[in-house]
Amino acid sequence: MISAQRENLRRYYLTCWQKQQAGQVLEGLEKQVAAVILEHPEYHALLTESERALQQDYAPEHGASNPFLHMGLHLGLREQVATNRPVGIRDIYDNLAERYGPHDTEHLMMECLVANLWQAQQQQQPPDETTYLNCLVKLG
Repeated sequence: MISAQRENLRRYYLTCWQKQQAGQVLEGLEKQVAAVILEHPEYHALLTESERALQQDYAPEHGASNPFLHMGLHLGLREQVATNRPVGIRDIYDNLAERYGPHDTEHLMMECLVANLWQAQQQQQPPDETTYLNCLVKLG
């Protein structure tokens, strides 16, 4: 089941990229995915190799960075900022973006997001918004 879900998610990214490259109309989330892909030219070659993109494993213990996870974190952060959830994240983002620019700010914020998600998983608890926001504030 996890493998099928992973493949479906990756196919969605591939479809968004193919539509973007073909100049087709993108809707809603497709536009957001394509925008993140455009900001990551280092992933463009991979996204044109459908089978490799679908099958590739990215083991952190081997130093591999998962491009789909990375792009997904961008999308998740953008959703958090757009909805200001957790409350206060939009102001933190705006302040950091003035200093570092939007894309680099997201990369900085990802470190806190990943740490918070990892901690929640280890404790088998929901993510702690206060800890997360405190980590983000320290970035500034």
